[in-house]
Amino acid sequence: MTGSIAKKINLIKQKIPQNVKLIAITKQVSIEAMKEAYETGVRDFGENRLQEALTKQQQLKLGDINWHFIGHIQKNKAKKVIENFAWIHSVDSLALAQRLNRLAAELNRVPKVFLQVKILPDPNKYGWQVTELWEDLEKLNQFNQLDIQGLMTILPLGLSPAETLNAFQATQKLAAAIQEKNYANLTMEQLSMGMSEDYPQAIAAGATMIRLGRTIFSDANS
Repeated sequence: MTGSIAKKINLIKQKIPQNVKLIAITKQVSIEAMKEAYETGVRDFGENRLQEALTKQQQLKLGDINWHFIGHIQKNKAKKVIENFAWIHSVDSLALAQRLNRLAAELNRVPKVFLQVKILPDPNKYGWQVTELWEDLEKLNQFNQLDIQGLMTILPLGLSPAETLNAFQATQKLAAAIQEKNYANLTMEQLSMGMSEDYPQAIAAGATMIRLGRTIFSDANS
C-alpha cells in the first residue's frame, strides 16, 4: 500500500483547479494512511465522529493540520467540536447555530462554518430546506461568533450526472443570491460540495472545497 495514497492524491491534484481545496475525509482510516496523505502535502482532514477524531488528533499531534468536522453535531458534543475543529461544515439548523455561537463566545473562539442546505428534498439528510434558510438568514446574521463562510450540501443518492450538476449549480446560485443581500456576518465565498462520486460536477458548478475519502483511501481503511 505504501505510495498508493500519494499516487491517488497526486492524480486528484492534477485534475482539480488550484483554487479548490482538497479535504481528505479520514473516518475509519488508519493513522498510517493519514500520515502518508500528510506527506504528500494534504493539510486539511475531515472527520464526522468526534471521539475518533480526538483520538487521531492526539496521535498525530501535527500543528499545521486544519481539522474539519463534517458530521451531524449532537448537542452534548458541540463544545468539543468548537474546541478542536477550525472548520465546521455541518451547521444544519438555527438551533445548532445559536448553540455554537453561544459556546464559541464562552470559549473565545470564532470557528469557520458552513450552513448545510438540502438543495433537493432528502429525508435522510440534515440541513435547511431552501425556503427555511431564507427565513433564518436575518437571525443567522446576528451570530457574530461564527465566521459563516458559505454553504455545504450533500446530494441524495441515485442522481444522474446531469441532475447532480444541476443541483450543485442551484447551490451556487443560492449562495450568490444570499451574497447579494450584503449581510454583515454572512459571507458566501466558499462552497463545500462534492464527494468521491460527484466531485467533478461540484467543481464544474463552483465548489471551492471537495470532501474526498474513498477516492483516496479505498485500500487503506483501518
